[in-house]
Amino acid sequence: MRMIQIELNGRALKVPESTTILALAASDSHNGTELKRPIGALVNHRLVPLDSDLYDGAKVQLIDADTEAGQEIYRRGCTLLLLEATRQLFPNVRLVVGQSLADGVFFDWIGEPAINRRHLDAIRERMKGLAAQDLPFEQERCGVPEAIRRFTNLNLLDRVALLRTFWHETVRLVCLGQTLDLHHGPVPPSAGYLTRFGLSPYPPGFVLRFPTPQFTGPLDEPPVATSKLFLIHRQTREWNHALGVENVGQLNQLCLNGGIDDLIRVSEGFHEKAIAEIADAIVNNRRRIRLVLIAGPSSSGKTTFLKRLSVQLRVSGLNPVGLSIDNYYRDREETPRDENGEYDFESIEAIDLNLFNQHLVDLLEGREVKTPVFDFPSGHRQPPERARPLKLGERDLLVVEGIHGLNERLTAQVPAASKYKVYVSALTQLCLDDANRIRTSDARLLRRIVRDRLYRGYSPAETLRLWPSVRRGEVRNIFPFQESADDMFNTALPYESAVLKVYAERFLLEVPQEHPAYGEVHRMMKFLALFVGIFPDAVPQNSILREFIGGSTFQY
Repeated sequence: MRMIQIELNGRALKVPESTTILALAASDSHNGTELKRPIGALVNHRLVPLDSDLYDGAKVQLIDADTEAGQEIYRRGCTLLLLEATRQLFPNVRLVVGQSLADGVFFDWIGEPAINRRHLDAIRERMKGLAAQDLPFEQERCGVPEAIRRFTNLNLLDRVALLRTFWHETVRLVCLGQTLDLHHGPVPPSAGYLTRFGLSPYPPGFVLRFPTPQFTGPLDEPPVATSKLFLIHRQTREWNHALGVENVGQLNQLCLNGGIDDLIRVSEGFHEKAIAEIADAIVNNRRRIRLVLIAGPSSSGKTTFLKRLSVQLRVSGLNPVGLSIDNYYRDREETPRDENGEYDFESIEAIDLNLFNQHLVDLLEGREVKTPVFDFPSGHRQPPERARPLKLGERDLLVVEGIHGLNERLTAQVPAASKYKVYVSALTQLCLDDANRIRTSDARLLRRIVRDRLYRGYSPAETLRLWPSVRRGEVRNIFPFQESADDMFNTALPYESAVLKVYAERFLLEVPQEHPAYGEVHRMMKFLALFVGIFPDAVPQNSILREFIGGSTFQY
């Protein structure tokens, strides 16, 4: 038998050519290597299932369910397990995936019988039974016409719509029991790998919960309530439903039949209406509101939102005046460091909170202040004589935008009644199909890759390298405070991924295949391949999307 040379977790090995990663992992565990049970693998930086065949020169890194990539596989497997258990018990019920909630994913329950706790308990027990049977995940490749025929017979028309624009000759499918789905990524070898999950009621649907390294408690208890964020998610889903675009297949059909221009106009109209409503809420409470705070994660479109909100406020006779948090950074040597010893510029401790709060109080009481100017290359404030005078007039409204805007410590000396907090994020509600969601973080990552490459001098490889650190900062500094917002605005547009595709596919190809981030490139390229592209000249000049692709009527 021909032997091939491979590398396993950094160790050189020779194995028979027909060896699978699953067999390799099993033999490695017998050699006494103390690893958690692997659920997938990275082969030359690409995420693959354990039943993949090895080839000469393959560099294999086994991953377990505690890693981010492993969690992706675990969640995909649990979703299929949920669909099969529901099919067996309630064949007339249609489950439609929604947004992530804490450590789980929301699902709508459509059909009869109406959802109740007993039904969820029964589904959970059936899921446990299927896992105990170690039901296999079977994968196959078939012709696209045959896949369309099979999904049509199952009345899975969302999958059919997605395949109508799938230009490859064949497509990969995955099956658990009698549940058939498109293969959007690796799954576990069998249901026996799925040992922990939970189902919690969350009207009007429920949440499928997963274990994470950070949370080891009971998974059947309701997740922490995020009522404001959930309301914005539902509002966006209703908008998408009204537009007739709830999944990528429907979006692609609009691109091909000439309806995309109307979709763009109405989507932007929804945005303008929501921004005007936020402006009206501020104007109607002008006597008490003296300070507007805007916060949100990276690439959420905060800057353009602020500019469009400012237009609406001016229409009502107010003059928004911005105060930049960036100018209140501490000198570099006073900046806190993270767990790796690097300067942590996203920590609230990196801000001179005492000076910032004193200036806020002085401004709101009508006094002039000398706002500092921070020089980022040197890491120090410029001399006091370079400070800029600022004083608010009668019609002026102070506006602060930054990642810490919702953190009460940033504005501790300003009375709560005088503040109006707005949380801004790109909370996409467009799904690939009924069972597979588009991650909100992916929508923002696409925006950032395009903007960084076009206007900020960062290569896609560098953006991808920094992205995990950016995400960790968001989890620590932004997400814990989102429910304290007085209002929320969703900057996601149902058509944006089709526009970003035109740029991102080209830019992602610049990342070398040997780069550690190439696994993300591979995943994102597969994702973008599902969209019919939209030319950027169809995007209005005042769209939030213009902040990332250029051509905006606003100056940045």
